Amino acid sequence: MSYKLAVLTVCLLSLWISTTKAQATPNIDDLLNKIFTTEQTPSQPQPTKTTVLQPQPNPAPQPDPGSGKSCGVNKECIARFLCGEDGNVIRDGQTLIDIRFDGDDVCTYLEVCCNTGDKLTEPNVPIKPDETHEGCGYRNPSGVGFRITGDKEGESQFGEFPWMVAILRDEVIGGEILNVYECGGAVIAPNVVLTATHCVQNAQPELLVARAGEWDTQTKQEVLPHQDARVKEIIRHENYNKGSLYNDVALLILATPFTWEENVRPICLPEPGVNFDHSRCYATGWGKDKFGKDGTYQLILKKIDLPAVPHDTCQAELRKTRLGKFFNLDKSFMCAGGERGKDTCKGDGGSPLVCPDPNNPKRYYQAGIVAWGIGCGEENVPGVYANVPYLRNWINEKLSARGIDFRYFTA
Repeated sequence: MSYKLAVLTVCLLSLWISTTKAQATPNIDDLLNKIFTTEQTPSQPQPTKTTVLQPQPNPAPQPDPGSGKSCGVNKECIARFLCGEDGNVIRDGQTLIDIRFDGDDVCTYLEVCCNTGDKLTEPNVPIKPDETHEGCGYRNPSGVGFRITGDKEGESQFGEFPWMVAILRDEVIGGEILNVYECGGAVIAPNVVLTATHCVQNAQPELLVARAGEWDTQTKQEVLPHQDARVKEIIRHENYNKGSLYNDVALLILATPFTWEENVRPICLPEPGVNFDHSRCYATGWGKDKFGKDGTYQLILKKIDLPAVPHDTCQAELRKTRLGKFFNLDKSFMCAGGERGKDTCKGDGGSPLVCPDPNNPKRYYQAGIVAWGIGCGEENVPGVYANVPYLRNWINEKLSARGIDFRYFTA
């Protein structure tokens, strides 16, 4: 009996010692965690929807100096507007660029292999078009700062249509907030963009960004940067019909105004009732080059010249399509095109159709807003646009109520 008691006592004593020792010596993982972990503040709840960046004032434009890739001994890839094609610094602010560059080149088509000793941090000459103008509606047919060659697919010059806007939407992709292209639009005042209601019908304004001055969507090496402004308010036409697209017009009021630069300027708006029939007009956009699955979205802003088609002629042509012989073209529409292979397509919605002033061909008015069409680029099938002169009174009413100055879009 005494033997059993002695054994039990020894066991209890061993258990007490091991327990005491375990309490005195912390686990090695716990110890490492205490050493390398700093005091944390309570974690914030993670958003379940797209995080919205707060509107910031537009920063002063800064040129992109280039990729800086080595392209030879004491040479690197520099933005063309900072170095001449012969390896010397540009002194006149003008150069020619062939956009059909060889994909095997070290430098991109907006760069040149430059001696590092000749590198500038900013242009030493103003970046301006051949002719400078004040006011709305002036196109830059030779571009701003440089002129491209090799434009065999309707590429516009940089800054040629300074009123053109890309409407972007915040979207979370792979855990990152990206700007996804939604539609086109046009600047008509520093804080106003004109577009189509069908583009923004279900959009939340706080998720939209208006980008002006964009040209090549895959680079930031243009001579003047684009400007982004968040959307504060969307004004949709009250009588918009989502089935027939009647009154397909909308205004975006921006949280911060655009700053006028040579690549960011407003388009003029025509007075109510103005007729552009038979004018040769321009439509622009980054939309698809053809209808259907074979079409691809464009990297460089494209332009097409189109004839404005009289209302009755357009209605007669559209009645020959699947719309049928009883189709009636609403007065809130106007038409352009009907030439094979030349049309606005998917993704061009909301983009402007601009026509020259008969009294000043260098100045343009926005005649239409890309709305809809039957196919894309079919012969004798014009594209259909929201009729800006017809909708001008509605535009005036909405802008007057918000104190927007009409002088920005008045020729």
